[in-house]
Amino acid sequence: MTDARVTLNTLSIVVSDMAASLAFYRRLGVEIPEDSVWLKDGVGHHVTVKQPNGFNLDLDSAAMARAYDPAWKPGIGGNAIIFHSPTREAVDDIYSDMTAAGYKSHLAPFDAFWGARYAVIDDPDGNHVGIMSPMDEKYGSAPPEF
Repeated sequence: MTDARVTLNTLSIVVSDMAASLAFYRRLGVEIPEDSVWLKDGVGHHVTVKQPNGFNLDLDSAAMARAYDPAWKPGIGGNAIIFHSPTREAVDDIYSDMTAAGYKSHLAPFDAFWGARYAVIDDPDGNHVGIMSPMDEKYGSAPPEF
C-alpha cells in the first residue's frame, strides 16, 4: 500500500443546460471567462473555473458526462455547494439579487448556530447552493437537538 494522500481540489457538476448554469454562477459572482467554455457544434459541454484559493469548479453537460461514464444518470442528492461571501451583509445582498432574478430560494438568510450568516438557493438543476459569511461566535448559539 502506498502512502499517497488525496487532496480535494475540484467539484464537478453535471448540468442540464450549460447556458442557464453559466448565467446562474456568473450572477452569483463566479468569474467564468467566455473563452474558457469548451464548445462542440456551438454547444457548451465543459468548463473548468479556477478559483483564487486553488480549488476548481467544473461544469459538464449531460452529454459530456455520458461520454466518459456511459452509466451516468441524472439525480439530485442531499449535497450543498457552498460559496463563501466576504461579509454577513453580502449573504443577504447576494440572496436578494439571485431570488429577484427568479432563482428559487431554499433557505432564506439566517444566523446559523455555528456563527455564520447562511442562505441557500437552487441552481437551474436543483442543486442546493449555499452562501455563507465568515463565522463570528457572537452570532452562534447552541446546536439543535437531534
